[in-house]
This record gives sequence, structure tokens and C-alpha cells, in this order.
Amino acid sequence: MRTLVAAGILSSLLAAVVYAQQIRTANNGVYTDSQAARGRTLYREKCAACHGDALEGKVAPPLAGSAFLAGWGTQPLSELAAKIRNTMPADNPGKLKASEAADVVSYILQAGKFPSGRNELSADEGAQKSIILAAGTRQATAAPASQTPAFPAAGNLAQVMRGILFPSSNIIFNVQTNDPGAPAKPGPAGAATAAFSWTDWGAGIYSGWQIVDYAAVAVAESAPLMLTPGRRCENGKPVPVDRPDWIKFSLELAEAGRAAYRASQMRSQQAVSDASNQLADSCLHCHEVYRDKRGFRPGDPAAAAARCTP
Repeated sequence: MRTLVAAGILSSLLAAVVYAQQIRTANNGVYTDSQAARGRTLYREKCAACHGDALEGKVAPPLAGSAFLAGWGTQPLSELAAKIRNTMPADNPGKLKASEAADVVSYILQAGKFPSGRNELSADEGAQKSIILAAGTRQATAAPASQTPAFPAAGNLAQVMRGILFPSSNIIFNVQTNDPGAPAKPGPAGAATAAFSWTDWGAGIYSGWQIVDYAAVAVAESAPLMLTPGRRCENGKPVPVDRPDWIKFSLELAEAGRAAYRASQMRSQQAVSDASNQLADSCLHCHEVYRDKRGFRPGDPAAAAARCTP
């Protein structure tokens, strides 16, 4: 018995050591000075106009300092490199090579006073995933309770779903069959004289991928609205915000929105299509319990009356 216990302890210790070896931080010297020099040239050419000459932020967020660390400190470098590679520069995205994105990340690390090392930061996404910027950099920014304003529910649950979550989710689902990066197709002849479309109005302002980005953020950010105390369902019943399963479903929806956003940042139709399955599942889990009542015909008013109860 003692032998088995000792073996189990040893196995756990070895696993911990392997994990520690696999996960590094930027403090371990993960880039070279020459690589950062290349990145500085690229940064000045393609990034400084928006992010500032000293990475202080200008029309785009800062890439150094506490605000930058708060957002990126605990994420793997692969996320930062992918953001640069796929979505930057904003006026001509997707043109940087993986090696160039790694060079820019190296310059960001150098500007942030992270030490250089003997080996260049790899352009391989798998290798970048094993490096986080700096552990323990997230800081709580919530204001004291006495200063936090209250936001009581303005609409019922159905209105929140139909006004925010439903249209935003549909944008994500549509990526399954429509490539956001494809050139926009001209509208049908005579469209200018057709009836005004509330859903199409303003649709040409942003690019396809930007619209998917915004939809994913809308899902992630609005999912907590399902937990607003005092909100009512369309049938007047209180939203069961205190039930563990309802809380679980709300958290699943928020995570699905974040997953869709990460996929959208990859600028990959397949990645977003895959992420849309997680979004569909999160919706289904809640609908099966609280919305789609068995034993009722579609459209039966009695079914709507039974919603919001498990």
C-alpha cells in the first residue's frame, strides 16, 4: 500500500514538473534582441500610427503598461500573435507573415522590459501557446459597492433575447455557409426602391469579419443580462436567476461568445463554424429546460405560459 501511495505522489510531482517546464512566461527570455529590432521596424511602419510611437496607445489601445498587461498578461503569446497576424494593421489586415507577427510580439516584449534571451520567439503557434506574457498581472478594477450604479431590467427576457442574443447568434451561425472575408455581392436590381429594411440598414459600414467580431462580443457581454435580478419573462414570471442550472446555462452562453470571438480573430470560416456548435449547444441546454416544453404543439399559447419554469 505504501508503495502505491509513494508511486502516486511521485507521479503527481513529475506531472507538476512537466507542466512547469511546458508553461513559461515572457520573463524567461523568449526572444532575441535582433528579432526585436526587426519587430521595431515593422511596428514603426505598420503599427505606430494607431498604437503610438512609444506603444502608449493612440486611436488604438496601448501595447505596453498596466492596461496592456491587464488585458493580455495571462493569455498565451499565441493569442497576441494571432491578433496581430489576422487583424492588423486595421486598414490592411491579414498581410503579415507568422514570422513577422512573432517579430512584432518580440518588440512589444522588449518595450515592456521583458528580458531577451538566446533563442528567437518561434513563429509556430503551438510553441507560442506554451508562453504566457506574465502570470498574476490581472487586477481587480471594480469600483466600491457604494459607487457602483444599479442597472435594473428595462426589458423582459424575450426582448433581450430577440434584440441582442438572437440576431448576434444568427450572424455567427451564418458563417457556416457564408465566408465573412468574401467580397460583398451586389444587391438585386431595384433594391433601392424596395421597402426599407431594418435589418440591412447600416450593414455596409463594417467589414464581414468585423461584424462577426462584434456579434461574438455582443453574445459574451450580454449573456450576464440573463442574470439581472428582477427581470421577468415574457409571460410575467420571474427569470430564475438564483437557480444553479440557470446560472450554469448563462455562463455557458458567455463562454460560447468568447469562444466565437477567439475563432473570429483567427479570420477562419472553419474555426467560427466549429465555434458555432458550442454556441448552439449552449442555447439548446437552456431551451430544453426552460423554453421548449414537451407535450405542446408549436405556437400553443400554453407553451409560452409554461416557460421560465423547469
